[in-house]
Amino acid sequence: MNTAMNTATAANNHKEEILVAQKVTKRFGGLVAIRQLHLTVRNRTIHSVIGPNGAGKTSFFNCITGFYTPEEGRILFLNEPIQGLRPDQISRAGIARTYQNIRLFENLTVRENVIIGMHGHLRTNLLDALLHTARYHREERESRAEARRLLAFVGLEGRETTLARNLPYGDQRRLEVARALALRPRLLLLDEPTAGMNPRETDAMTRLIYRLRDELEMTILLIEHDMKVVMNISDIVTVLDFGEKIAEGSPDDIRSDPRVIEAYLGSGAVAAGTATSRNGRCEPCSS
Repeated sequence: MNTAMNTATAANNHKEEILVAQKVTKRFGGLVAIRQLHLTVRNRTIHSVIGPNGAGKTSFFNCITGFYTPEEGRILFLNEPIQGLRPDQISRAGIARTYQNIRLFENLTVRENVIIGMHGHLRTNLLDALLHTARYHREERESRAEARRLLAFVGLEGRETTLARNLPYGDQRRLEVARALALRPRLLLLDEPTAGMNPRETDAMTRLIYRLRDELEMTILLIEHDMKVVMNISDIVTVLDFGEKIAEGSPDDIRSDPRVIEAYLGSGAVAAGTATSRNGRCEPCSS
C-alpha cells in the first residue's frame, strides 16, 4: 500500500508545473521580442526552446531571470509570480542559469568561481571575515567541500586550484554549470550549453544534462541550436518564431511539423515537400 502511494506521489511530482508563463509580452520600443507567450515547464523534465535567430529565446530567459521585466503577462515559479523581482531574488527562489557567452571570473580559480555561486545561501558577513569567527571557519570548510563535490559531479575533480582562464573550452562550460548548481536551484536554464563545442565535448555535456535531471532531480529549460542534441535529449520542445510560439510537443512531433519546417527553411520548402531534407525530415530537425 505504501509503495503504491509513493509511486503515485512520485508520478504526480513528476507532472507538476514548476514554471508557467502566461501571455508574456516583452517589447523594445516598436520591436516585440516576445508576444503573448504561453509556456509550461513540468518538474524533472528537459524542456527545450528552439527557433531561428531573433525568435525571442534569450529574451524569454532574461524575463524569467529578472534581467527584463515583461510589459504584459505573468511568470509563475512554484505557483508564485516572479516577474518584476530582481535577479538575486529570483536566484534565491531557486532558478539558476548559464549564458550563451561564457561569463566566468577568468583570473579566479575554479574553486573560487564555484564558491561565488554560493553567495545566496552563505551567512558569513564582513565582520565574521575580519574576526575569523567560528561561523566564518565553518562556512569556509563547508563551501570548499561543496565546491569539490560539485566539481567532481561535472567532471572537474582535481582542477580546483586551476585558474578558470586556463581551462579548455569544454571544461569552462562545465564550470559554468557547477557555479550555477552552487545556487542550489530547482530549475536550471542553459543557454546554448554546447555552442562552440566539438563532438566529444558535446557528448559529454549531453550526458551531464541527463545526469542533472536523473541524479539531481533537476528541471532543465534549454536553448540549443544543435538540433541533434535537442531531438535526442528533450522531453518537450517549444518552437518560437518572431517571439510567438508556433509549435510544441515531443521531438517526434516537432520534426515533422510544417510550421517548424517553414520557420527554418521558408515556405518554399513546405510547398516542395521539404525537398532540401533527407529521409523526409527537414534538415535542421533531423537527428
